[in-house]
Amino acid sequence: MRRAVVPALLIMVLGYFLFHAIQGEHGLLALRELEKKARVLELRAESMADKRQSLEARVALLRPDNLDPDMLDEQARRSLGFVHPDEVVVLDPDRLITPY
Repeated sequence: MRRAVVPALLIMVLGYFLFHAIQGEHGLLALRELEKKARVLELRAESMADKRQSLEARVALLRPDNLDPDMLDEQARRSLGFVHPDEVVVLDPDRLITPY
């Protein structure tokens, strides 16, 4: 009986460490979950970098030393509601903003 106690204790200790190496807070399953999150965040960072690059290109077109007339016209139309004298304006009642 005494001979079986030491191996049984060793097996239990080994089982404990093996369980925590796989299932524990810092185990293999947690590592896989962190790797998945890292991949998602890397893809998000790439997407944001692409969007930033696109926005920087648009901003560069509006700088005084490199002003693009088409971009300026687009911004004036969108922001200020400018139109050319020969254009016809069609109002959509569903998109109108009513004052207070």
